[in-house]
Amino acid sequence: MTATVAVIAPQTDWCALAREIADHAAALAEQHDAADSFVEESFDLLKQAGLFAALVPADLGGGGASIATLCECIGILARGCGSTALAFAMHSHIVAVAAWRRQHQGAPTEGLLRRVVNEGLVLVSSGGSDWLASGGEAERVDGGYLIHARKGFASGSPVGDLLVTSAVTQDPETGPTVLHFAVPLRGEGIVHHPTWQTIGMRGTGSNDVEFDSVFVADAAISGKRPAGEWHMLFHVISKIAFALIYAAYAGLAEAARDRAVALAARRAPDPLVAQIAGELENELLGMQLAHRRAIEIAENCAPGEATTSAAMACRTLTGQHAIAAATKAMELAGGQAFYRKAGLERIFRDVQAARFHPLQEKQQLDLTGRTALGWPI
Repeated sequence: MTATVAVIAPQTDWCALAREIADHAAALAEQHDAADSFVEESFDLLKQAGLFAALVPADLGGGGASIATLCECIGILARGCGSTALAFAMHSHIVAVAAWRRQHQGAPTEGLLRRVVNEGLVLVSSGGSDWLASGGEAERVDGGYLIHARKGFASGSPVGDLLVTSAVTQDPETGPTVLHFAVPLRGEGIVHHPTWQTIGMRGTGSNDVEFDSVFVADAAISGKRPAGEWHMLFHVISKIAFALIYAAYAGLAEAARDRAVALAARRAPDPLVAQIAGELENELLGMQLAHRRAIEIAENCAPGEATTSAAMACRTLTGQHAIAAATKAMELAGGQAFYRKAGLERIFRDVQAARFHPLQEKQQLDLTGRTALGWPI
């Protein structure tokens, strides 16, 4: 489907638009889940509504929305379709990081942000498969580099415009060096591999993208850093990205709670059922508190080791409580939860993906422990 680029009106009610799109996404969610197909119709609606540009600063023609507002929108979308919410969050966190770096670091991201508004660009990240070490080879040639790589977890790649990614070059002076750049997803040498057949989040289109000797000019390199080491860029990403990404899991857990309570409330009063419902409410509150703190960190805290440690702990806690809440919702609903028509089993499968974003729990615990002890991270 081809969407027109929205003209963003001042004071747009982004959450109202998200609710409308969530209703449409919900009607197609089961179909996309069964077919492992990308939620293209939902992305078309998001583009028409201007939500892809909601986080772009208003002085650049964007929506000027806050991270907290977009987290609320992502949670609303998740209530209709987890895949739509998560894939949209992946685009949104790239925009949010670019906007923060422009405002606070004077980074040259204005061009990218304007293109998101004017061209309706959908941005795709390979961060889930790269992180600090990155992956793939950047071979030095005249005027730039040839990229040889295969990137996984590229959510939104079936309709994405630019892949924001990285690769490693062997610098004769500094050693293994990660180069950051963005490349068109329909360019020469880009091969899409439909690998996304998964337990849950089946509609995110998080396929593999291969670089077969793709040329990236020197001028297109947006940053360089030592491979495998913490860098300020990743402190910025860590403080911002996970509030947006985990808003999808928070929305899923809240949806599971509502469905389970509606099913259980039909029964005659039973103290055991009440206790299970109470356990569910506790898990949900724990999730909401952790995610609320993640949003506060994203909006207010300066990037650095302590902020990254706290943000990553919030990522772990939000995910743990979201999974526990969805599990408890299954218990509360009882045998009805086992039927697909109840809507809980897809939520239960989708929320499991919260385990796998960086930093995963054991890595996060190591980072947070080292930070607390004053040891190098």
